[in-house]
Amino acid sequence: MTDTASPTGRSAPPAAEPRTFRHFIAGEWCESTSGSTFESVNPADTRDVIGRFQQGTPADVAMAVRAADVAAGLWRRTPAPKRGEVMYAFAALMAEHKERLARAMTREMGKVIAEARGDVQEGIDIAFLMAGEGRRMFGDTTPSELPDKWAMSIRQPIGVAGIITPWNFPMAIPCWKMMPALVSGNTVVFKPSSDTPHCATLLVELTAEAGFPAGTVNLVTGAGAEVGDAIVDNPDVGVISFTGSSATGKHIATRAGRQLKRLSLELGGKNAIVVMADADLDLATDGILWSAFGTTGQRCTAASRVVVERPVVDDLLARLETRARKLRLGSGLDDAVDVGPLINVGAVDKVGRYVEIGRTEGELVIGGEAARDGELGHGHFFAPTIFRDVAPMDRIAQEEIFGPVLSVIAVDDYPAASTAVNQTRYGLSSSIFTRDANTAFRAMRDFETGIVYVNAGTTGAETHLPFGGWKETGNGHREAGHAALDTYTEWKSIYVDFSGRLQRAQIDNQ
Repeated sequence: MTDTASPTGRSAPPAAEPRTFRHFIAGEWCESTSGSTFESVNPADTRDVIGRFQQGTPADVAMAVRAADVAAGLWRRTPAPKRGEVMYAFAALMAEHKERLARAMTREMGKVIAEARGDVQEGIDIAFLMAGEGRRMFGDTTPSELPDKWAMSIRQPIGVAGIITPWNFPMAIPCWKMMPALVSGNTVVFKPSSDTPHCATLLVELTAEAGFPAGTVNLVTGAGAEVGDAIVDNPDVGVISFTGSSATGKHIATRAGRQLKRLSLELGGKNAIVVMADADLDLATDGILWSAFGTTGQRCTAASRVVVERPVVDDLLARLETRARKLRLGSGLDDAVDVGPLINVGAVDKVGRYVEIGRTEGELVIGGEAARDGELGHGHFFAPTIFRDVAPMDRIAQEEIFGPVLSVIAVDDYPAASTAVNQTRYGLSSSIFTRDANTAFRAMRDFETGIVYVNAGTTGAETHLPFGGWKETGNGHREAGHAALDTYTEWKSIYVDFSGRLQRAQIDNQ
């Protein structure tokens, strides 16, 4: 038995034969050269087969890259404001179909419907934001050091962009990557996670309906070893953007580095929430529960550590335990459900292994086992889990679990809290709850993460600010905001001399 209430919703097995979906290459839906398919299933009820998808091959990738390369010549010469207009149409279509997309996402990925709607909204937001960049995409115009000479810089597209995305944000993250790539004048070869190919297919259908020219957006589904590596290795793919595990990111970096390709990596996280003794504990509890158990802990920004001053640790834990026991597990399509499933059986096994490690490192407060009662037995559920008395350098406080497991670490003061936050190889998101403005500003300065929240949880980034992290969370690039254009563009400096004579910079201006 678990400490979590049973769900009220269930997913019924489908009545009809699952549909077979296809790649999208050069503006056409086509089958893989492999002749093989794989199934995508509902993680809340694995009897529910969403569809069959093409098992892609390197030959499929080669065709998609060729189509993208051919389309790139015309697309890059399309005025950027016109590219933005197509993107506005795509954003409007996403908004029109938001509920349909969200429900499809919950069925395929498992997150509760409110979160799925937020995922789609994030895709809408970044599409509208990047559509606007079609009329901005600023360079710099600067004075020349010589007379009768003009100096400026502009952005230009790289060419074909390889987009490799995870399953946990199956619409937001592809949009984070594809929208800045496309508005900059690049074309795309898109490989989604094999856990969420249907979400990817729905997105690509909308890009075609919005008016992106044939070959501008190409979709190839299949395994990372076959499709992902082929995209990375193809010499005609000029830039790669990948979100996923640090291990896979290092593998991609090694392969891409052999060709000196532009590479953007958004990888793991081990995010911490600091709770000071003066904090509003009710607000902190809200933020911790949302950050730890939202998306079943399957976010790179999820809070898996709470670093709390000793005077309030027992009070905070009591609040967290009381609230966590009331969380309902089940199908995310049921509005009464708080926590959906993990993505697959491998994720359940991984979380279970870390829980066993946690039993030797801290004290289990709640949870600690897979949830299999009743209808939950047909899905990949794990009870929200909290450990207390965890040391900062314990494995469950250092290694990314990617599930609903929270470690509570007690410290004496702010310096110890800051040290605990930073004593990890990751650096994506962090948070502090305090009423002291001085402490808050110290945290903004001291926390070694790409995102810092004050009196909020570690999740909830907005699309107009850069998203990304320090250390092993990535390789320095950022998603979202105008900084996202840096991944997909090359800078070109231009000098126009209208003096009518040869002028030599740094020589003639001495």
